[in-house]
Amino acid sequence: MTKRKILVVDDSELVTAMARDALEGAGFEVFTANNGIEANSYIFSRNKPDLIILDVMLPMLDGDKKAKLLREKEYSRGIPILLLSSKSEEELQRLTAEAGADGYIRKPFTPESFVASVSAFTDRTA
Repeated sequence: MTKRKILVVDDSELVTAMARDALEGAGFEVFTANNGIEANSYIFSRNKPDLIILDVMLPMLDGDKKAKLLREKEYSRGIPILLLSSKSEEELQRLTAEAGADGYIRKPFTPESFVASVSAFTDRTA
């Protein structure tokens, strides 16, 4: 079976390193980017991700705005997107709906809870 490809976009090297280690340990293929512009090289490649995890507070373009733009493009419209943030549950629900994202993960998280959230989501979309 092919490994599911996950793109994690966060400007915190600590968050991307923790996400990479946790997800690779769970059998995912992981790519990371520090901002939405850098993420484009992964999103619009021949090897596009199966899931994109976008931090809401990113330099240059916030993750919820990036998600909204990805939903407008035919090539990326079908890629599932999870938002990542320490914002309140209510705020994250609102941003997720407005951006057209598929769900969210709240910070802070443990590696175990992060993998569980991503695995539960990828299992539903498989």
